[in-house]
Amino acid sequence: MGGSESLSESSPPPPQPAAEKKHGVTKPISLAGPTEMDLQRNSELGNFLMNSGLYESEEDTAMREKVLQRIDEIVKFWVKQLTRKRGYTDQMVEDANAVIFTFGSYRLGVHGPGADMDTLCVGPSYVNREEDFFIVLHDILAEMEEVTELQPVPDAYVPVMKFKFQSISIDLLYASISLLVVPQDLDISHDSVLYNVDEQTVRSLNGCRVADQILKLVPNVEHFCTTLKCLKFWAKRRGVYSNVTGFLGGVNWALLVARVCQLYPKAIPSMLLSRFFRVYTQWRWPNPVMLCPIVEDELGFPVWDPRKNPWDRSHHMPIITPAYPCMNSSYNVSTSTLRVMVDQFQFGNKICGDVELNRVHWRALFEPYLFFEAYRNYLQVDIVAADDDDLLAWKGWIESRFRQLTLKIERDTCGMLQCHPYPNEYIDTSKPCPHCAFFMGLQRKEGVKVQEGQQFDIRGTVDEFKQEVNMYMLWKPGMEIYVSHVRRKQIPAYVFPDGYQRPRTSKHSTHHADKTSENDAKGYRSPSEGREIKRKQGDETAYVKLDKPGKRASISPQHPGSVSPERSSGGPLGSGKGTMGNDVRLGELDDCNPSSTIVRKFLNASTLKGGTKELEAKELAAKTYPTQELLVECGVMCGKTVEACLIGPNEDIEGMLKQIDSVVQDNKQIVEPSGKSVVGSDSRTPNLICKDGVGVADQHSPLGNGCLSGSGVSGKGLGEKLEINSTFGMVMDAEAGD
Repeated sequence: MGGSESLSESSPPPPQPAAEKKHGVTKPISLAGPTEMDLQRNSELGNFLMNSGLYESEEDTAMREKVLQRIDEIVKFWVKQLTRKRGYTDQMVEDANAVIFTFGSYRLGVHGPGADMDTLCVGPSYVNREEDFFIVLHDILAEMEEVTELQPVPDAYVPVMKFKFQSISIDLLYASISLLVVPQDLDISHDSVLYNVDEQTVRSLNGCRVADQILKLVPNVEHFCTTLKCLKFWAKRRGVYSNVTGFLGGVNWALLVARVCQLYPKAIPSMLLSRFFRVYTQWRWPNPVMLCPIVEDELGFPVWDPRKNPWDRSHHMPIITPAYPCMNSSYNVSTSTLRVMVDQFQFGNKICGDVELNRVHWRALFEPYLFFEAYRNYLQVDIVAADDDDLLAWKGWIESRFRQLTLKIERDTCGMLQCHPYPNEYIDTSKPCPHCAFFMGLQRKEGVKVQEGQQFDIRGTVDEFKQEVNMYMLWKPGMEIYVSHVRRKQIPAYVFPDGYQRPRTSKHSTHHADKTSENDAKGYRSPSEGREIKRKQGDETAYVKLDKPGKRASISPQHPGSVSPERSSGGPLGSGKGTMGNDVRLGELDDCNPSSTIVRKFLNASTLKGGTKELEAKELAAKTYPTQELLVECGVMCGKTVEACLIGPNEDIEGMLKQIDSVVQDNKQIVEPSGKSVVGSDSRTPNLICKDGVGVADQHSPLGNGCLSGSGVSGKGLGEKLEINSTFGMVMDAEAGD
C-alpha cells in the first residue's frame, strides 16, 4: 500500500505515443490527412457529383420512406392472415409480426434517383418461402393497383420477388427464422438469428448483416459513402457494374471501397478515389480482399477457405463478406471479366494521376466506355417475346444465365478466345414485338501466334447455351432467343445514343480516337483495343439460322434439351410466312489474313458428314453469299492445344507495390498456391476448328414474324434481297457498309 502511495506522489511517466489503430486485417498504409490541394479537388469532386444528378430530391426520399412503411404494413397483414388460417389462438394472431429491413445501396446511403430498393422481410418459423411468400404474398401484391411489373424469381441463388411499388423498384427477399413471434426490435446482426435455418435463408439474411458490418468497420462513414457513390457511378459508365454478368455488383464495390478506407483512415473522398485505383491496379488476384478475419462458428455453416474447399480455389477475384458465414461475394467473376476490370482499373489510375497533376478534370474519369469501338467481333443476343410481361420474365431468365455463355466460351477455347460481356441492354423500338438485345465483345488472347486458316468454332458452345436457356420452366410461345456474330461495322443503329454510329476517323487517328488527351479524356481503350486493324473491304453480313438443334452439326457433342413441340418445329418465330426453309451452312475461311480477299465455302447440311461438296468456283466469284458465322478469324488452337491450357501455381505477390505489399502479405496465407490444372470443367475436346476442319454455321434467323430485320443488324444502309436457293434455302444478300 505504501509503495502504491509513493508511486502516486512521484512525477507521472512521460506520455506514450498513441498506438497505431488497426483497421481491418492489417495496419493502415498511411495516416496522412488531406492537403490544401486535396481539399480543393474534393470540393470539385463534390460539385461534379451534384451536377451529375447522383443525389435524389427530398421529395423522392420521403416517397421511398412511405413505400417502405406501406410494404411493412402489407407483410404484417400477410403474416397475421396466415397465422389465423393456421388455427393459432387470437393472442398469437395479435402478436404475429414480420419486420422489413433494407440493405444494399439504400441501407448504405449511396442510392441515386431511380435506384431500386433491396428489402428483406423477416417472418416467423411457420411462414415459409415456397408457398406463403411466393404464392400467397405474391397474389396479395398482384391485386394491388400500386404494384406493377411483379416478377417472382424463386429459383435464384437468393430467391427474390421483384416489383415496382408506386414506380419505385423493389427487390424483396424473405427469411423465416426460428421464432414463433418476430420482435419489432430484432437485432439481425446477432448470429443467433441464424439458428436452425437453411442456407437460402442465410444468404437472404446476409445482405442486411453485411451492410451493417461494413458501416461498423469503416473509419469514416461519410467519406466511405461519398467514395462509394463515385465508384458506382464510374463502374456503370465504364460497363463493369453487373454481378449477374460476371462483373461486380453493389456489395462488391462497397467491400472494395471499405478496404481502401481502412488502409487510408484519414483520407477524404478525393484521396480515397485515387488510392482505390492505385491499390487495385497493383492487387495480385486471387489474393482475397477482407475487412476482418474469417472466423468459424459452432453453427457449422461453410465459410470461404481455399485450404479446405477446392471450389474456393477456382475463384478469380475473391471479395469476402465480413459477416458470418464469410463467403466470396464475387464468385461470378470469370477470367475474361477480371481482365476487363483490371484494364479499367488501369484507366482509372492513369486519369486520377492526371487529375492530381491538374491535367484533366474529374469528368474525364467518368467518360463512358466506347464498347462498340473496342472490338472487331461481337456476339449479339436478341431476345423477343409475345408481350412486355413475357419479355420481362424471359429476359430476366436469360440475363441470369448470360455469364454462363462467357464461361462456356472460355472452357471450349481453353481461354484463348476472350469475351467481354456488356451489361447494358438495348431495345429496338421499331420491331413489332417486344425486343431487347445484349452484346459481347470477342477477341483472341494477346501474345499467341496465329497460323494461317485457324479459327475458333463456338457454334456448338452457343447451341449448348441456347438449349440450357430453352429449358426455362415458364416458357411461353413467342419467347425466343437468337445469337449471332456481328462485326463492328454491322452493329445495329439503335445501340447508339443518336441512332447512328459516329463517323470513323482516319487510319492514323483511329489509334488515338478513344484515348485520353492531355486536356480531356474521351473514354479508354486497353492496349489491345488500340491496335491498328486492317479490315477487308466488302465484308458480308447476314443472319444464318440456328434454331433447330436437330440440324446442327458441330465437332462438340450435342446436348439434348427439353424443347417444346412448338419450338422444335420452328416455334412462333419459325413457322410464320417468310421463314427460312433450310439452314445455311458455312465452311471455314480459306485465308486467315484479314487484309486479303477471302473466298468462303458454303456447304450443304447433307454434305457435312461426307465429302465437302463446294459450290462451283465461278458461282462463288459471280455472286457473294453473305454470311453470319460464329467463327472468329485468326484463332489459334491446332496442335498442342492442351499444353497451352496448363496453368502453373499462383503468382507470388512479391511484385506488389511497396506501399501495399504488407497488406497483401498478411493475406497471403489465406490462399495456398495450387498445383497445375487444366482449364475446363470437363475432358471433352475443345470446340475448335483448324485449317483442314469442316465448320458449320447454323444460326437462327429471326425473320419469322418480322420481329427482327432480315440482316440481324440495323438494316439501315443495307440493300437487302431475299432469294430462294435450292441448296441453301432462303439466303439474304446484303451490301455491308463500313
